[in-house]
Order: sequence, then C-alpha cells, then structure tokens
Amino acid sequence: MTDSRNGRRRRASARAAAAFVAVCLLTLGGCANIGTISEVSLDSCDVPTASTEPNPPQLPDVTQAQLTDPRAIEGPTTAYTRSDRIIPITNVPFEEQQLPVTVESADGPKQTVTDTTRILALNQNGGLAAAVYALGFGCNLVGRDTATGSSGMDKLPKVTVNGMDLNAEAILALEPTVIITDTSIGPYDVQLQLRQSGIPVVFVPLDSEKGVAGVGAQVQAVADALGVSDLGKQLVKRTNSEIDRTIQNIQRTLVPTDEKRRPRIVFLYVRGTSIYYWFGEGSGADSLIQSIGAVDVAEEVGFKGMAPTNSEVLIKAKPDVILAMTLGVESAGGVDGMLAMPGIAETPAGRHRRIVDMSDYEIMSFGPQTAQVLAALATAVYAPEYGYQPDDKPEVIQKRLDEMQQEDQS
Repeated sequence: MTDSRNGRRRRASARAAAAFVAVCLLTLGGCANIGTISEVSLDSCDVPTASTEPNPPQLPDVTQAQLTDPRAIEGPTTAYTRSDRIIPITNVPFEEQQLPVTVESADGPKQTVTDTTRILALNQNGGLAAAVYALGFGCNLVGRDTATGSSGMDKLPKVTVNGMDLNAEAILALEPTVIITDTSIGPYDVQLQLRQSGIPVVFVPLDSEKGVAGVGAQVQAVADALGVSDLGKQLVKRTNSEIDRTIQNIQRTLVPTDEKRRPRIVFLYVRGTSIYYWFGEGSGADSLIQSIGAVDVAEEVGFKGMAPTNSEVLIKAKPDVILAMTLGVESAGGVDGMLAMPGIAETPAGRHRRIVDMSDYEIMSFGPQTAQVLAALATAVYAPEYGYQPDDKPEVIQKRLDEMQQEDQS
C-alpha cells in the first residue's frame, strides 16, 4: 500500500511539473526553465520519494567485545549495501532551477547550459551520474558510462566502449542537451568534438585522489552545472552528514580500540588471471580504508597512485585483508583464481582466504551512496557474520557476469 501511494505521489509530481510548463507557455510566453522538463519522461519514470533528511545506514547492533579479532577472520566476504537506490534530494528540481547558467569548465572554457532535458554524466566511477540522480534529475539521464549501474541506471544505453572510451557516434545519437564529465574518461578529443558540435560539455574538477573527502565538492560542481546550486548545498549537507555519522559509528562500534588488532588492508584492482594493480595513496581507495578505521598499508609503505605491483612487494606488505571489486574477482576465477596469482597466497590475507569484494558499481563511486558503501565494507571487514546477504546477486552484477560468461564462450 505504501509503495502504491508513493508511486501515485511521484506521478502526481510529474503531472504537476508538466502543468507548470504549460502555465509558463500560456501565461508568460515561455519560462527560463521549460527546457528542463519532459512530460513523457517524468510521467513514465519511477524514482524514490525525495528526502532532505540524513539517513545514515544501520550498523550491526554489537560491541567490539563480541567480535572476533578481525586479523584472524577466515574466508572471503562480499560486502552488500541493503539497496542501491539513490534517494533524491527533491522530485521536482525544476522548481528551484535557474537557467541559463554559465559555469567555468575545469578544462578552461566557460560553458552556458540552457537545457537539461537530456543529460549525460560520464566519468570513470559513475559518481557524476549518481550526483545527477540524487539532485532529482534521474529521469533526464539518457545514457551512461560503463561504471554507472545503481538505481536502475544500468538500463540506460551505454556510450563507452573498450572500458572507458567515449563513443562520439553513440553519444550524438542520444541528442544530449548537456554533458557533465571529468578527465578520468576520454579521449579528450572526443569531448572537444562534442563541444564543437554545439553541446555544452562541462568538466568538473577531478578530486578522485580525495576519495571520501571529495564527494561534497563533486556533488556541488554537478549542481552548479545544472543550475541548482542551492539544491547542491542541501545534498552536500545531507551526504556529508551521513558520511560523518557513519564513520563515527564505525569507529565506536566496530574498530578495535587496540591498534594492534586493526586489520592491515590493501586494495587490488584485478582483471583476469594475470593483471592486478595496487591502488595506493591518492587513488581514493586509501580513503575507504582509512574511513573504516583499518591500517592503510599503502600509506605505511609509501605506495602512491595506481600501478602494477609485484609479488615481492605484496608479500612484504603483509596485508590481512585484500579489498577488490566483485567483477574483478570473478574475472580471475573467483577467490581460488586470485590465490593463484603471484604473491597473494603468501600473504596473511591469502593464507586466511580473506578477500573482501564489493560491487564494481559501488565501491569506488564516491557519490551520494558513500555512507552505505562504508557501512557495508566495515561490516564485511569486522563483523562479516552480521552483514547483509541478499538471496541473489544484485541484478546489475548478475547481468554483467552473464555477459562475461558469454564473452568467454564466444
């Protein structure tokens, strides 16, 4: 019954939005913001009911004294958030939108945005699209990058090929009215080509090295580009509150007070049976490890950025836990496949089979769902027996696993 009422409220909001546009056209001869509303898309689009209130995720109701020494836990764990649904800050962003808006793109040129009916938000971790969705423009997104998959956005047409290469033809076919992006994706020549075709292409500053600490700035940059700066401030306040409260709760309930019991963690980016990169200082992964109160081995040994590593370095690092992306682990042949890769089995994490994986679409997204990501990771690391385990893998992950299986067979 509640879902039905919420659905009716969302459709009512959509009809109200369309009515607002009609009034603008009839009484004012047009309004500055009419380009931001599509009656068809709003009436058919299903998004969660908006909320401005922080809603930090719940952690297990346990005390540190009840938990096993996290450095001695045996076996792999998959970290799951309870939902990948992003809660928007409003369902009617046009009511506060000011268009046209001119912003300075991070690559230099000023860009004027006049129409946000068809938005593309493209970067390496999906965080830009998540911010667009959380600002209330989920129904205006018309395509996605490879990393975007939460809140049903995996059903949008993909405009990247070979991983993260932008496909100009696919993008132009979607007729976007604005593109929000950053330098984590490219080629830059394609982004310039799209701008030269007349589409405003706004680069937001790349703050991936800040990780968790950079979420707010990224959200605000997206909001400014869409002409909803005030909504951006509200979303930043909500998101930062959720992150801060979650980190505090993790420290209070899960992290051992004895620093010697805090697990030593590395983040490995794995693809296939022979390639793994260590994500170190400034990669963003370091901020995840630090936020959940663990020992960031990369910081300890001075390993910076993202680079291939070798077995000798990894063995010397002595990680108790290896963080990885779910699809990466699967591409290596599961945990057994990872343990067969050079050096991993010789680490404490390898001996304990202590691989903690999380959805590729969530773990490094650094968007409005960051608090949920931290809570799921912390639970998987410190209290895996209390973690949320769905009956089935998330649809977006299972879909990609099926695709990978088909690719292997072809």
